[in-house]
Amino acid sequence: MEQVPPEIEALFDDASGDIAVGELDAAIEKYRRCVAAVPDYFDAWHALGMALMKTGRHPEAIEAGLKATELNPNDQLAWSSLSLFYVRNDQIKEAESAGVKARILSWGGKIAREGDLQRDTETQGSGDAEK
Repeated sequence: MEQVPPEIEALFDDASGDIAVGELDAAIEKYRRCVAAVPDYFDAWHALGMALMKTGRHPEAIEAGLKATELNPNDQLAWSSLSLFYVRNDQIKEAESAGVKARILSWGGKIAREGDLQRDTETQGSGDAEK
């Protein structure tokens, strides 16, 4: 993951404060700015998904949740949240699939092996030069 600049961390914290006082739209705008500045900012993608779900924007929440699970496929909370986003969007089959992945992680299993994650990161970096 890229290093998160202090000003983006401050923006993330400000967005989280907005959530605490019920300013969901303001939080969403700030979380979007965080992920635009640092595209692999897992916490911001996850928080964006949660805020979008709370405002009823379920398809957008799913997109953010998918990005979070892509960035950190072994994060149990990310898969549980994605499952919830799917449920809220009446996509039960997808919700069950994401829920199973969360359960596997709760038992100590892995969705992706650490070596696979490292290779994927290296491949993505070298693949850009070929395009």
